[in-house]
Amino acid sequence: HAPFSMAAGAVVSVALGVYGGQHQPTGQATFTLGLGSMIAMKVWLALAVGVLALVQLVSALWMYGKLGRPAGRAVAITHRLSGTTAILVSLPVAYSCLWSLGFQSYDTRVLVHSLFGCVLYGAFVTKILALRSRTSPGWLLPLAGGLLFSAIVIVVLTSAVWYLNTTGLPTGSTGY
Repeated sequence: HAPFSMAAGAVVSVALGVYGGQHQPTGQATFTLGLGSMIAMKVWLALAVGVLALVQLVSALWMYGKLGRPAGRAVAITHRLSGTTAILVSLPVAYSCLWSLGFQSYDTRVLVHSLFGCVLYGAFVTKILALRSRTSPGWLLPLAGGLLFSAIVIVVLTSAVWYLNTTGLPTGSTGY
């Protein structure tokens, strides 16, 4: 059911945006997972998610027959594991962003980051529901997967890559 899957994804995206906009940001570090600072944690985990998204793209193209020879079972397993890992690795980053910073719009980069951070999880919900539905149209899964990949790329570019380009590698306990 394409309308239900897309509506559920939209509800998740909007709910995250509304929560982020209404929640009073703490401006404080939530946790660091032993990486020295919350900024360091967010940068390194976001980069890991970006790499996993590239694995997702290549394995999806291979499974859809776009890379030549047919994909075997190992490619499908790699796709599933890299996607699951990417979402799990992204959760501490998303939680830290929402709790500490909320939905921000003080400049274009930050607004784009906030919007696509919300879109990312909505696209994920749509993709998972499309995967589980036997009646989803054939176009929904690649569309949701493409939107999810695009959202990840935009979020990583407007956060971790931007940080590395403007500040350099995060070290020690700099930043919250």
